[in-house]
Amino acid sequence: MVVFTNVKEKDLDILYKNGFSREEAKTIYELVRLRNQDVTLIVYNSGKLLLQGKKEPVKRIAKKIESLGVGNLVKAEKFRQETGWVIGSDETLKGDTFGGLVVAAVKADDNVREELLKLGVADSKSLSDKEILTLAEKIRLIAQCEIKSILPEDYNHNGNVTQMLNKLHQEAANYLKPGKHVVDKYPGCDVGEIQEEKAESKYIEVAAASILARSAGLKQLDYLTIKAGFSVPKGSTHVKLALMELKERRLDFNEFVKVSFRNVKEFLK
Repeated sequence: MVVFTNVKEKDLDILYKNGFSREEAKTIYELVRLRNQDVTLIVYNSGKLLLQGKKEPVKRIAKKIESLGVGNLVKAEKFRQETGWVIGSDETLKGDTFGGLVVAAVKADDNVREELLKLGVADSKSLSDKEILTLAEKIRLIAQCEIKSILPEDYNHNGNVTQMLNKLHQEAANYLKPGKHVVDKYPGCDVGEIQEEKAESKYIEVAAASILARSAGLKQLDYLTIKAGFSVPKGSTHVKLALMELKERRLDFNEFVKVSFRNVKEFLK
């Protein structure tokens, strides 16, 4: 995947004058879509420009855009060249105070991998929430996938996060078998034929799984927001006000947060 940031509306005029034709945006998050040869360019409202298409045309168009001084080239994703069926799995919400746990798996062969590349699949950490939600729906349409979502109440009941992760990763992969299982390695990981740290930047299947997991995680937090009656935060750094809100509303902490987390334990003392 190739991405440019800091793309301004005035930059579009430069692209129009250099052979880029305009197409209609397909989501509310897009400012405009452009096309040049077989490459699709998506300009997001955030100022990010994403190039989609086959490797060589994308590389050629990226060089052209860079030469025109449009935005800043920040990422050229390079995934390992795999053969046959590969299942990648990844998780999210593991370090968040609010929410439980989500594990997603995606299965791909050569044809599906090419389609995922065309979509612009990348490590979810490099994408905005809006891009995640849009890409997740597209991934579902072209690849076999499985998502396991555990709410806080079940998370707190089960207790051991490593055991839960091993179980969920294995269950998600089993649902999609056969295929070589690649896991984004975590402490205590004992599942998968390949266990590798930062696998989401090395295997496109894991990158796609990271997008699906994060999308499901965002939806779980949205559900908890509706249930709580106020916006629940992501992460674990700035959550004290939200914990106070839970207490003031006399809501059951087991239904919203990981009660085993140190910040929650200290708050409840």
